[in-house]
Amino acid sequence: MNAAAATPPLRQWQLTLLAGGAALLAYASMYAFRKPFAAASFHGQHWLEVDYKVWLVVAQILGYMCSKFLGIGVIGGLRRERRAPLMLALIGTAWLALLGFALVPAPWNIACLFLNGLPLGMVWGLVFSYLEGRRTTEAMGAILASSFIMASGVVKSVGKWLLLSGVSEFWMPFLTGLLFLPPLLIALRLLERVPEPDAADRAARSQRLPMNRAERRAFVRRFLPGLALMIGCYVALTVVRDFRDNFEAELFADLGYGNNAGVFALIETPVALAVLALTAGLTWFRDNLRGLMALHALMFGGLLVAGIATLAFRAGALPPLWWLALVGFGLYLAYVPFNCVFYERLIATFRVAGNVGFLMYLSDAFGYLGSVAVLLAKEFSGLTLSWTQFFAHIVLALSVVGGACLLASAGYFHHRAGRHARAPALAPA
Repeated sequence: MNAAAATPPLRQWQLTLLAGGAALLAYASMYAFRKPFAAASFHGQHWLEVDYKVWLVVAQILGYMCSKFLGIGVIGGLRRERRAPLMLALIGTAWLALLGFALVPAPWNIACLFLNGLPLGMVWGLVFSYLEGRRTTEAMGAILASSFIMASGVVKSVGKWLLLSGVSEFWMPFLTGLLFLPPLLIALRLLERVPEPDAADRAARSQRLPMNRAERRAFVRRFLPGLALMIGCYVALTVVRDFRDNFEAELFADLGYGNNAGVFALIETPVALAVLALTAGLTWFRDNLRGLMALHALMFGGLLVAGIATLAFRAGALPPLWWLALVGFGLYLAYVPFNCVFYERLIATFRVAGNVGFLMYLSDAFGYLGSVAVLLAKEFSGLTLSWTQFFAHIVLALSVVGGACLLASAGYFHHRAGRHARAPALAPA
């Protein structure tokens, strides 16, 4: 296909809204099979003197983490025609695990949450593979990534509503998944109708192809210092984001909002809209290196907002809900670009013939490993901090560590792009 076959601008933006909306609906529906249990507190339940919900969170994150390590190869080398069947198989397996969670008595049903997380970790890569490598990937990706923020709150609000309606804490996750099954199937059908990137997309962003093991290793060796810095930042972001997502019910209860089912969506929806608008705006950077640097600046700004808001809350100058909202805004302003546009711009800047899925799963694998480590440290280190105090501490740590990594990464990639502006692309064998 030649440049003349490029999609007309109006049609391009129609496609952007359709693809982004379908991706949002698909991934938001997936959250109904992953996150509803977090709306329950399982108050007073323990196993081996450890809070039962902590066991559930750790089990699911361990499964999710294993899925990310598997996804480095599976998603990085996946071909188009296998995406839809694999997605249905993964989510169906996760739903059966939730049925097991309802039927198997505690504490043995903890293993069901591991089995639930094990397939779901690969869903993001499948969904994003429909969007990458396009001139408007930032806009599509921003729409998709808003599901990270908005869907979690909506799903937990539905879960809380079921709990307040008399559904048990063990059946609620399975029934929440049932409610979101129809929109998931509709979204997947729409994604399958999204055409491949056109000639103008490939010229602007480089061609996206499956990567074998040798190609993945070559990419890592080529950009190791910068990747290490960004993965370090992503680990810090994942730790805080995952803690906030899994224990938001405890944070709200700590702050006096435990019986309000709508508070999850009340906080998350405005945050999602603001982050979506800012991330989608990066589409207007036609120069890929400038877009990559703008991403660093946007993410650094997000960490700054989260850190300043936490200092203000601890000083008594910011109300609790405003603190949670601003921390969520800053956190997702840094987190969302990783999941939809940072690696997209990195590949486009250096004209690498590969795909975002491999890089994202490399980051995610270590991110969830860090999340498990911090959660276990809180539970077994003897700390007596409340949920709110612990969360405030890790947000401040994230702001410092993540900010330093971002500044160093921006310097590395800017210098590397200057030295290798005319270097040949890494082509698949």
